[in-house]
Amino acid sequence: AVVSTQSGHYGRGLCTELFDRVGKISEERKDLTIKVEVSYMEIYNEKVRDLLGGHSQLKVREHKVLGPYVEGLSKLIVKSFNDINVLIDEGNQSRTVASTNMNSESSRSHAVFNIIVTQITHDTMTNLETEKVSKLSLVDLAGSERFSKTGATGDRMKEGSNINKSLTTLGMVISTLADIAAGKKGKGAFVPYRDSTLTWLLKDNLGGNSKTVMIATISPADDNFEETLSTLR
Repeated sequence: AVVSTQSGHYGRGLCTELFDRVGKISEERKDLTIKVEVSYMEIYNEKVRDLLGGHSQLKVREHKVLGPYVEGLSKLIVKSFNDINVLIDEGNQSRTVASTNMNSESSRSHAVFNIIVTQITHDTMTNLETEKVSKLSLVDLAGSERFSKTGATGDRMKEGSNINKSLTTLGMVISTLADIAAGKKGKGAFVPYRDSTLTWLLKDNLGGNSKTVMIATISPADDNFEETLSTLR
């Protein structure tokens, strides 16, 4: 998992550098206030659940300027990497997992951990304040499933269907954006962000001036050839 801390602190370097820079800038710029907040949610069966506040079935809205957001999602102020580490562990304990033929603790949801940095500048001449907001999203995607291999039935099959649907939509969104960037499609081409909750929430992370990095887990086993090929595509 991208945001898991069980096998190493993946975010330690990034977060430590972030807070070091925040501390340094705050000392140099007395007119500048920097606030760091985090949120953690899972998308289960196309519904959003707050992993830090316990709220379930939260609604996704879209602000005309700020873009998609989750109404009522908890945002907690953090001061150090340790604060973030504790909250990630706390949220991971609330994630939805279940046993399948392929994994005894299979993730049944996608998880999104957001780090939001807000810079507030106070202009002493006009006594006005301006804000700049940056967001880093760490996303743990549940793996696509073939029911013939997972043995999923009932609720597990419903979960798997929603996982596959959102991953397919994500692939379509990325493919469309790639075609637009390559000039194969016009800038006004339709991008199906709203076809799944996952892609709708990640609209800002996938398009615009954002930078996106994906890390894929694949298997060298012949038995998992179809899953590996699908992931790489």
